[in-house]
Amino acid sequence: MALVLVEAENPDSPFLAAFRRGMRDAGWVEGRNLTIDTQWGGGVGDSLDRAIAGAVAGRPDVLVAGSGLVVRPMINAGVALPVVFVYSGDPVAGGVVESYARPGVNRTGVSLFSLQLMPKRIEFMKELMPGMKRLAIVGWPRHAGEPAEVDAATRAAGQLGLASMYHPIGNAADVDAAYQRAVAFRADAVLAFADGITIGLADRFAANSRRDRIPAVSGWAVFAEKGNLMTYGPVLRESHARLAVFVDRILKGAKAADLPVEQPTVHELVINRRVAKELGIAVPPTLLARADRIID
Repeated sequence: MALVLVEAENPDSPFLAAFRRGMRDAGWVEGRNLTIDTQWGGGVGDSLDRAIAGAVAGRPDVLVAGSGLVVRPMINAGVALPVVFVYSGDPVAGGVVESYARPGVNRTGVSLFSLQLMPKRIEFMKELMPGMKRLAIVGWPRHAGEPAEVDAATRAAGQLGLASMYHPIGNAADVDAAYQRAVAFRADAVLAFADGITIGLADRFAANSRRDRIPAVSGWAVFAEKGNLMTYGPVLRESHARLAVFVDRILKGAKAADLPVEQPTVHELVINRRVAKELGIAVPPTLLARADRIID
């Protein structure tokens, strides 16, 4: 039995659907040779702890952590069952695994963390806004690998001749404060790192962007879907479908400790053309041609 924990109460989650698709593709059919039991943790706190306790009590063959926000509470709870995760941060820096190549613990899966995408993301921003000179960088400081992200973004911005500033956030009020600093800094755009907290505040970024006329860009498509300008990063549905490969191997006898952590190989550029028009940004035809998805 594979048991899925997610951070939000959303039984219709497209990511859970993608995982189920992956399991079917691997030859596992619910009701025949597979049972998927779902627990919904509500994001953080006591409800998540109760969900983890309930999951462990069921003695599944594999636990699937559908969000990085679930992984640390699992570790803190001393979960000894095999765990397959999708994790937005650096799992090594976060103490989730010993190394990408050999996790060495009862946990493995897909890490969405990729410093290599940072320069390309900023290059796309510069192509979209050729006059951009100042960039405000925003992120959650407790995100595993955050210092490396800040360094990569600062370096990439500098190589394109951009001045940059960094502002940490943890809640909606912090997003407002970040935009106040961005205005004072005369930023032309905001780069929001992709993690569960920041993406969960996408609506707040969009509202501030409209008010202050400073567009925001991030790494996951949902950020653009919720009213921000552009995203470039992994296709999350495919990353969740990929979790099934790990579950399949564990169910066939492999140990999580021996299965290397993977990073996504499929990425997408999403442009919200409606937001661009609202902010008076003319999207170059060359960039539109390269977009995997355009939101109108």
